[in-house]
Amino acid sequence: MVSLRTGEMEEHLLSAHKLLTWAEEQTVETHDHPEPLPGWNFTGRFPDFPYLYRRSVIKDAIGKVRGYLSMLATWHVSGKSGNRKGKGKKGKPGLPGSADHPTLYHGTFQLEVGNGEPVRDRFVRLKVCRGGQWVWAHYPVQASRYFQQRLADPSWATKSPTLVARAKYVAFHFPQVKVIKARKVVESKRDPGLVTVAVNLNVKQLAVITARQHGQIEKTVFVRDGGLDQHRYRHLTRVGKKQKQWQSGKPVKGEQSNQQLWHHIRRQNRDVAHKAARAIAQICAQYPGSVLLFERLRKMRRKGGSKSRRLNRKQANQLRGQINRLAREKAYAQGIVTVEVNPHGTSQYCSRCGARGERFSLQGGRRHKGRGGKLFWCPVCQYEVQADFNASANVHHSFYQEVHWQPRLKRSG
Repeated sequence: MVSLRTGEMEEHLLSAHKLLTWAEEQTVETHDHPEPLPGWNFTGRFPDFPYLYRRSVIKDAIGKVRGYLSMLATWHVSGKSGNRKGKGKKGKPGLPGSADHPTLYHGTFQLEVGNGEPVRDRFVRLKVCRGGQWVWAHYPVQASRYFQQRLADPSWATKSPTLVARAKYVAFHFPQVKVIKARKVVESKRDPGLVTVAVNLNVKQLAVITARQHGQIEKTVFVRDGGLDQHRYRHLTRVGKKQKQWQSGKPVKGEQSNQQLWHHIRRQNRDVAHKAARAIAQICAQYPGSVLLFERLRKMRRKGGSKSRRLNRKQANQLRGQINRLAREKAYAQGIVTVEVNPHGTSQYCSRCGARGERFSLQGGRRHKGRGGKLFWCPVCQYEVQADFNASANVHHSFYQEVHWQPRLKRSG
C-alpha cells in the first residue's frame, strides 16, 4: 500500500472497514460488481437480507480470524510451540468456530420503553424474515432488577445487544458501559481522612468486612456461608463414591452421572459469591472514595484428608477467588479501587500491639489451641477477639505498613 505521507510502498494490516468492503465486493452482487465469487453469492442465497445483519456477520468473522492469528503469534513467541516433554502442541489456540450469536446494530432492533412502565412489561421489536418478507415482530422482555436499575441510570450507556440462542429460549445480552473516575491509590493514601475497607475471606465466615478511618474501626460486617460448606461436602462425598464405583467397573443400577451434582455445586458457589460480593460493595458504597483491600492469596494448596474433603477445600478456595473478582467489579462500578496487600502474618499477629499470638477454640469450657481456632489471644496485651476479625484488622495495618508490616532496614554486609 502506498503511504500518503511518504509516497512509498508500506506493508501493514488493513482496517476492519476496508476488509468489510473487500468481502462485500467478493460475495454481494451489485451494479458495480455483478459477478461475485462462484459459490459465494450471498445475494442469491439470501435475497432481501438486511445489509446491517450481513455486515455484522462479516465483521464478526473478521474479528474472530484476527483474534486467532494474534493468539497464534503469541503462542509461537512464548516458546510453547517447541517440542517439550513430548507435548509440542501444548496451549496451541484452536481454530475459530461459528456461533449463532449475531450482534444487533442500530436499525435491526428496537427496545420499546414506556413512561412509568417496568421493564418486565416492555418488549423488543425485531426485524425477522417470514416467508421471504422482513417484518417487525414484538417479543416480551424478562430482565433482572439490576438491568432495570442500570437502564434507568443515565450514567450507564446501553450498547448493541447480542442475540444468544439457548436450547429452550433466546436471550438478549445488552452490554452496559459506564465511565469510571477513580483516584489513584497513591493519591488516596495521602488523604488523612481516607476510609479503607478490608476483607478477610475464609470458609465458614465467608467474608469479614471492616471499615477503618483515622486509625479506628468504624464498621464491621460478618458474612456467613449459611451452611454451604457442609452442604457442598455432602454432595462431594456422593461424587467420590460414584467415581469409586465406576472405576471398579461395577456401576449401581439406576445411578446417574455426576453432571447434575457438579452443576448444582457450581450454581451454589456462584450464588453465594454474588451475595458476598454485593455485601462488600454495599459497605464500599457507604464510604465514597474509599479503597477496598484484599489479601494477596495466590497458591492455596489442599493437603491431606479424603478425596471429598480435598475437593471441598478446592471448591472453597475457588469460591474465594470468585468473591474477590466479583467484589472488584462491583466496587469499581462505584469508582472504588481495589488493592491486594501482603498477607504475611495477618492471622498470627495481634492487631493491637503487633505481638505474635495464638489461636484457640472453646470446647466444653476449655481452651484448645489449634491453627484453625475461631478465637485469637495475645499473650502480651491480653487481647482476645474473634480470629477472622483480627485478621481483617491486620489487613489495614499491612496496607499502611504499620506494626508488624513496617519496612525493615536491609542488613549491611
